Amino acid sequence: MSDAGTNVPPSRRPLDATVLIATYNRAVLLDETLTWLARMRVSPALTWDVIVVDNNSADDTRAVVERHRPGFPVRLRYLFEGRQGRSSALNTGIAAAESSVLVFTDDDVRVVDGWLDAAVTPLLGPDPSLAYTGGPVQPIWEADAPAWLDLTRGDLWGTIAIQNHGAASFVYEEDRKVPLGANMAARRDLFARIGGFRADLGRSAGRLVLGQEVPELLLRARGAGLRGLYVPEMQVHHHVPARRLTRGYFRRWWFGKGVSRAALERLQPITELGLDLRSTPHVLGVPRFMFGTALRDAAGMLRESVRGRPAAAFRHQMMVAYFAGYCWSRWRGRGTGLAPAPHPENHPAQPAQRTSKVVTTGR
Repeated sequence: MSDAGTNVPPSRRPLDATVLIATYNRAVLLDETLTWLARMRVSPALTWDVIVVDNNSADDTRAVVERHRPGFPVRLRYLFEGRQGRSSALNTGIAAAESSVLVFTDDDVRVVDGWLDAAVTPLLGPDPSLAYTGGPVQPIWEADAPAWLDLTRGDLWGTIAIQNHGAASFVYEEDRKVPLGANMAARRDLFARIGGFRADLGRSAGRLVLGQEVPELLLRARGAGLRGLYVPEMQVHHHVPARRLTRGYFRRWWFGKGVSRAALERLQPITELGLDLRSTPHVLGVPRFMFGTALRDAAGMLRESVRGRPAAAFRHQMMVAYFAGYCWSRWRGRGTGLAPAPHPENHPAQPAQRTSKVVTTGR
């Protein structure tokens, strides 16, 4: 494996944390993210570095990293991963990291002062069962939020990668929640124990499966008796592009989430709510209770439309889109034959130059 390093000498003692960023054709936003990371206030006692994994970008991604390197406060590394997909890029970064804790964020965020300390400190404690942390993801709106998007409740927030569970800390397993991949940290030994992110469930080129790699990873973690902690001080601000604030984008996202959820439940038939789908009655390959839920959502969509409540109507419409994607996946046989989860150390990075055809697809 080859990578580009930094002029900053390595610490003599082991690294506490590595900030890991997978990026694809977002050089301008990555530039901003690295600027905020460089300015962030961090406890002097915390040793850390940053790895940027370029996932086949065709823009100035590498040049952005090179420009930041000389003045960056810690070691800043660039890796190139030619296998398309966020999960593949993250697994490459995990394999290359040398720290006790991996801290995951996106290439389009602004971190707050104290973010890294808040993410890492609980994981450096004596409790080996506390394996991951997560925190709020606040929006940076590129356009005004539309009237049909209800910002008073979090049902649809995942569509645009925002999340806020309030000011009190809690254990994710007890509240049956999961963090977003844009703001999550995990002990390195978690990946040694259960494997890495599944490339067949993560975001990639032209795929309807959307972002189920984190829930699937955490289902494996929970099966191993591990827990996670929501940390309110672990906060980032995330760009919400105007192009995602459309009804069409939301419909496609929720249909895709239904597709990916069906794939996930073939792998993990016991849901995070403890429901064993293997013992649940099915109709046409779909859990029977989902038909009743879909009918209630369709009726709710019509009822709220008549009442002139567009946000409530749209929320029900997205649940119908989710059901449609789930059925499509089951009926088309998608989500079967998935490979075992990769072990990060068996997932080396490619050399730090473009060695394969660039895939110019959306994220």
